[in-house]
Amino acid sequence: MDLQNQTQFILASASPRRRRLLQQAGYRFETAPSDVDETAFEQNATDSQQLSTQLALIKAECIARQFPERIVLGADTVVDADGHIIGKPGDAAHAEQIVRLLFSRPHKVITGVALVCIDKAIKIVEVDVTTVYPHPLTEQQITGHIASGNWQGKAGAYGIQESGDAFVQRIDGSLTNVMGLPMERVERLLGQVGIHPH
Repeated sequence: MDLQNQTQFILASASPRRRRLLQQAGYRFETAPSDVDETAFEQNATDSQQLSTQLALIKAECIARQFPERIVLGADTVVDADGHIIGKPGDAAHAEQIVRLLFSRPHKVITGVALVCIDKAIKIVEVDVTTVYPHPLTEQQITGHIASGNWQGKAGAYGIQESGDAFVQRIDGSLTNVMGLPMERVERLLGQVGIHPH
């Protein structure tokens, strides 16, 4: 097999945003989404950083068991508003409730990142935290955002890459973390196990 065409690792996620960030950085990888039921963990969670790292590791380990010789990257993003853990909205009404809460105060976007390879005994788990300072939204903006459907499948019910400056005043930390994968941290961790962009 041509080594140039071999993939470097497996991404245990179906997120198009994570896939795009890794592709833009120049990595070659496959995706194999894990079927972990996140809701069971979210219901019992009391600490947002612990939840995100726990889920990232469980997702990575789930896929690593299927491909023990491969390095697997798992990630999980949650939003923390005053200690309240916010995951992905279940429906439009839930999304509106989340948006009203988050855009009235600063909140934290927290992503757990895990690298696992069973055959090489690799298990690395870290967490990245970005504080988001939002613009207060008008009723018209909230209605338009919910109608757009851009909240679907996103922790915190918004995507900074779509809403951008209209929603966010400034951030303290990694921008790509808010998009779903803290690339500065991911590149450092992949580098530790000998994986570099091409």
